[in-house]
Amino acid sequence: MTIAPFSRNDLDHFMALAVAEYWVVEAWEFDFLLATFPQGCFCTMDCAGKVIGFVTSLCHGNSGWIGNLIISEKYRGKGIGEALFKKAWEALREAGAETFWLTASTQGKSLYEKHGFSSIDTILRWSGFGRQLLEESTTEAGSNDTTFLVNGIDYKVWKDRRTVLLAATIGRGKLLQQESGFLVIQPCGHDRQFGPFSSLECSTADNIFETALCAVPHRTRVYLDAPLSNRSAVRLFNRKLMRIVGTNELMYAGKKPDYRPEYLFGLATMGSCG
Repeated sequence: MTIAPFSRNDLDHFMALAVAEYWVVEAWEFDFLLATFPQGCFCTMDCAGKVIGFVTSLCHGNSGWIGNLIISEKYRGKGIGEALFKKAWEALREAGAETFWLTASTQGKSLYEKHGFSSIDTILRWSGFGRQLLEESTTEAGSNDTTFLVNGIDYKVWKDRRTVLLAATIGRGKLLQQESGFLVIQPCGHDRQFGPFSSLECSTADNIFETALCAVPHRTRVYLDAPLSNRSAVRLFNRKLMRIVGTNELMYAGKKPDYRPEYLFGLATMGSCG
């Protein structure tokens, strides 16, 4: 087994593995990760040189995320995933991160617990449909610059500066913003992802979410990942007839974060960057 840097040329191999696992993931994310934190993105090859696994990571400043850990099914249970995970974690430590985040499946949770990660929340994947009856002629491209308000609200959730990630998601999507909250509608193939989505007030979250649903064409599928501990989010999405289609554990290691899930209504990506 050989571990090497993940390059853009490896993306087709990753996407093939992701499709087999029914992951909701977009190619833009890897362009972003490889441009922003390439030293934390790795792939592994078997003795014949075939790519059989991947992991990515992203450093936000004082914290970092490990994501997209995937191994070809026939090679699982051989320690390959653990080796990739440790390489990404080491890259984040070398970059100065003190708190380390990831989302774990039921199958992967024990691996991370073995290395000192603890569950801090459960992430629910919600799915629903857009409600816009007439297609708008405008595009969904947003500003390339995140605003002071967006960064300030996001900081209250994570207690870290995630300006680069916020700028990337807003730049490819449509930003909906009010004084105490914001939501980004991102394209996701033929579907849409809602996130990042944060709000300091439940009424603002409700208003922005309804506006977002009405900005997405009728019957276009919508996804978002939100924490179970945000009971306001659970009630909101149930009222809007969203349904839960999956769960993962939100885990951390290192310095305990001052995490405020009551302000978090949707992750910026589907579990891989926060």
